[in-house]
Amino acid sequence: MNPPMSRKQQLLKRHRRNKRVGLLLALMVLVLLGVLVAWWLPLVLAVLGWVAHEAWFADHLFYSPKDDYQYNFPPFTQQPKVHLNAGRLRLDDGVILDDGATLVLGLQVKSAWLGRFFDPVVELSGGDCPDRQTFERGVNGLRYLNLSEQGPALSRGELRLRGRFCRLLGEPTLWSFTPPELKHRRVMVIAPHADDAELAAYGLYSRADEAWIVTLTAGEIEAEHYQQMGLDRVEAARLKGRLRAWDSIAVPRWAGVPQEHCVQLGYFCLQLAAMQAAPSQPQGSREADLSDTRPLRQLNPVVLPGDTDGAPTWNNLLADLRALLLMARPEVIVLPHPTLDPHPDHLCAHHAVRQALEGLEWQPGTVLGYANHLHDNDRWPMGDAGSGIALPPCFESAGPMEPVSLPLALADQRDKAMALGMMHDLQPRAPFKRRLRRGIQRLLAGRKGSVYGENEFFRKAVRRHELFWRL
Repeated sequence: MNPPMSRKQQLLKRHRRNKRVGLLLALMVLVLLGVLVAWWLPLVLAVLGWVAHEAWFADHLFYSPKDDYQYNFPPFTQQPKVHLNAGRLRLDDGVILDDGATLVLGLQVKSAWLGRFFDPVVELSGGDCPDRQTFERGVNGLRYLNLSEQGPALSRGELRLRGRFCRLLGEPTLWSFTPPELKHRRVMVIAPHADDAELAAYGLYSRADEAWIVTLTAGEIEAEHYQQMGLDRVEAARLKGRLRAWDSIAVPRWAGVPQEHCVQLGYFCLQLAAMQAAPSQPQGSREADLSDTRPLRQLNPVVLPGDTDGAPTWNNLLADLRALLLMARPEVIVLPHPTLDPHPDHLCAHHAVRQALEGLEWQPGTVLGYANHLHDNDRWPMGDAGSGIALPPCFESAGPMEPVSLPLALADQRDKAMALGMMHDLQPRAPFKRRLRRGIQRLLAGRKGSVYGENEFFRKAVRRHELFWRL
């Protein structure tokens, strides 16, 4: 029996179906023009149409940019009164903001006509932390800016908002969220794959008094890059798994995390859901012809329950996690968000930690969720490397969502970029089609790549904020 499709798979299937229908209709029109006008006209129009598609319509956006984001924030969240007049955002007299609060501003953003071809941007100026936060082309709805670094400028009445390729409409609403204490805590980051901890939380764990990085899978699949070296499919997958297992242990040392706090559990990529469905049944690698986790755990500094038989089962995963939780006793756990991040391994990682905590004698004081992937928008966080992160699209808020924004200074951003650069999975060149698309978008749509690296995650993850959600 095939497992049910995730919401993202359903959206992608619908997108591809609509795209095929559109291509068929376009082909019929081109053939008709070739018959009625000139034989060469369809060729010219096809090339121009393809260039236009790559420049302006190739984003995987599975919702209308006119849809309002629908966040449900916790009841009794502070809502300091603000007003936007002539581009200046002002607090009501007597309003005092909490130091270090996560500040979120909801307002209507309406794209100008050029905003259908260039990314609409809201520029924040007037303080010591100028910022740019980017939204969807053609945006026309309720959006949420992250003002967490702008508190001092806002308190002084100096904060200015300016829309580029868009207009800011209506009366805004400000929410102020008291942040949890993170600096002087024992932190454990749960990474479904090597690089997830760095993408989501490098800044957070690099500042912690004590940090643990626990990586669940070896990430051995999709090893075509290594097959180009002359390896067959199995050899390439095994090499990639060994490299990513090494990354998960070695790269956190760049942030000062001791090796004895870095653990690779060696389960297999995209097999966690099958493990969860049959907890005692081993699920071997799809591509590496391995059914034993122990070869990928050789660098671990600790002995875990799953080392006994090396069986890739859900029961062993839970036993490993319980042992690590009792060993580390983390006060803060950082793990994938259960509704924002649709990757099946990320969802299973969340469920595994929650299940491992049930009835355990140690419980964390704070649990934070992150999203390295989204259901609806593959480009989020939108905008350039080094800019701020606005809140992601959200249309099915099952419960209250409480954001936690952690600012990253430029030096921290650079260190994070170097950590990502050490990750082998982010090093291979992108396929030619993707590089060509980016070149067209750079030329015609004004989009920039990241100075830190070619992989898209250098643009998406190296930002002036890291955004989490208190769970």
